[in-house]
Amino acid sequence: MTRVHPVIRTVGDALRGMLIGFAEIVPGVSGGTIALLVGVYDSLIDGAGHLARGVALTIADGIRGRGLSRAAAHFRSVRWNVVLPIGIGMLLAIVLGAALLAPLIEQFPTGTRAVSAGLIAASLIVPARMVGGRWTFREILIGLLAASVAVALTSLPKAADADPALIIVSLAAALAVCALVLPGVSGSYLLLILGMYAPTLAAVNDRNLGYLGAFAIGAIIGLGLFVSALQWLLKNRRRVTLVIMTGLMLGSLRALWPWQTEEGEVLAPEADFGIVLLLIAIGAAVVLGIIAAEAALTKRRMLSPEIVADPEPHDA
Repeated sequence: MTRVHPVIRTVGDALRGMLIGFAEIVPGVSGGTIALLVGVYDSLIDGAGHLARGVALTIADGIRGRGLSRAAAHFRSVRWNVVLPIGIGMLLAIVLGAALLAPLIEQFPTGTRAVSAGLIAASLIVPARMVGGRWTFREILIGLLAASVAVALTSLPKAADADPALIIVSLAAALAVCALVLPGVSGSYLLLILGMYAPTLAAVNDRNLGYLGAFAIGAIIGLGLFVSALQWLLKNRRRVTLVIMTGLMLGSLRALWPWQTEEGEVLAPEADFGIVLLLIAIGAAVVLGIIAAEAALTKRRMLSPEIVADPEPHDA
């Protein structure tokens, strides 16, 4: 098999990151779901865990005068050749999506939700397939319970747009970033519930560095508190964790029901039922195309393969 140039592989990983970033702009669509879909979920969890712990140890050991060797071990354990292009792609997509996708979502909410619903529905095959083998009755119950939690979460009323203090921005970011790394839970939808979706998009578009800095600090703290537990679960309870993720993704479809009021209340299908079904099918077809393309490109070594999470630094 011919070895593909690393630049081509890097561009492919950046495109994966852009797909994740665009997903984070759409309320109800989880970036974690797209990371699962394109085969980089474990790699991102691994990298995020090492980065969060490396930053925490840099601060803690620096203050205590213990040096930076422990932090450096975590930083060296990050697979930068995969994580960096994905991260750059995510940032570019978030900036572009805030300017381009947000107005589209506002003007065509029913159609946008329909495409997104098809995308998420088709994506269910990814974690379900990763579970492997036949689900037990207990696992089905666990999955349905997780779906119920997601339905309850996405049924919460949306708050009016807020003008938050920076400490509130950090707290909301810590919560939203946990959703980013958990498939089936949408960080942008949580911001919508908190009334901070529009202010956050405005901060991105206006390059409000104070707001964005507070958001970044909260995101780092949230990663540090949440990712380690998720890494442990993926290493030690992987099957049931994937079952729960599948259930969360299934329940998140409640947020993407095409016909809703501005407050998020579910409405009966309307006259555009046929068009909506077509848009759902298009969303599903896109996902199936991504799955096929990702498999083909990975087979030809044009994309980085899935990497299993490694909670411990290689030389710690």
